[in-house]
Amino acid sequence: MANNLPIPLEQGALPDMLQAEVARAAEYAKASRSPATRRAYASDWEIFTLWCDERGIESLPATPAAVAIFLSSQADSGLKKPTIGRRLAAIGYHHRQAGFDPPQERTGGAAIKLVLEGIRNEKKHERPDRKRPADADMLRDMLRTIEGDDLRATRDRAVLAIGMAAALRRSELVALQTNHVELTAEGLRLLIGHSKTDQAGEGATIAIPEGRRIRPKALLLAWTNAALEAAHRFNDPRISFEDGPLFRRLTRSGGLTANPMSDRAVARLVQRCAAAAGFDPTDYAGHSLRSGFLTEAARQGASIFKMRDVSRHKSVQVLSDYVRDFEMFRDHAGAKFL
Repeated sequence: MANNLPIPLEQGALPDMLQAEVARAAEYAKASRSPATRRAYASDWEIFTLWCDERGIESLPATPAAVAIFLSSQADSGLKKPTIGRRLAAIGYHHRQAGFDPPQERTGGAAIKLVLEGIRNEKKHERPDRKRPADADMLRDMLRTIEGDDLRATRDRAVLAIGMAAALRRSELVALQTNHVELTAEGLRLLIGHSKTDQAGEGATIAIPEGRRIRPKALLLAWTNAALEAAHRFNDPRISFEDGPLFRRLTRSGGLTANPMSDRAVARLVQRCAAAAGFDPTDYAGHSLRSGFLTEAARQGASIFKMRDVSRHKSVQVLSDYVRDFEMFRDHAGAKFL
């Protein structure tokens, strides 16, 4: 019986109660990584196993030497440092899931460390491939491209507005539940239940003002009212909008479902609206909403600490970079004589 847990159990028949407990423990182990991370790890693992198969190398368990050579080949193919690091993490994750020690933690794992250090040194001048931010002006242009008042249009406007106003990662955006939203006289309170920097799931509550330009509260209310009306028309408890995902996947014909919108759908929405607004869609992605908030906040003179109240960054270094980028020409030392 495969338990998919790094917990040794005797193979063979197990009592029904223990089987259920093993299955539940496996679910908790799986939940230690976000759905987006698990998808990325699955893709990375598939790439690694294919590489091994082509060379007649065992992928599970893999030797440290094989992993070191794989990472070297990935670097030579042009992969960025963060992607190479994630591929190594994926290899370690799948080994643990299968009950093996990760190659980087076994005897000979120093070879992997040396290769990674070499890759970092070779690529230390590599510019990060960052998508452009969707600031307030651009987001307003993108919102204007969404015409009509049908279910899809009201949802898409709310997704863009809330994603930017709350500086959300796309995984956080699609993980929102209807009971994570509290209406207030000033705007909204939003509970972020689980995020990349909050793997323990302690949660954080952030405030979103009513707004006069983007109007996130009004756009979200338009979506929730439309979704509630659609759910009542269905009269199907499985599609109830009283609880469950806030931003739902819609059918091809625009009908409401009980399933959450995917994070990839958010990225496609941003690119589609960017293109419709006259921008190069390849310059934008789901993260453009989050970086757009930080860029606009820096432009408007918000303090780093107020920005962090919304973005929930663990370190202020990333936020200081946003402020520094905007203020490079403000009160420049050479402004009066150049």
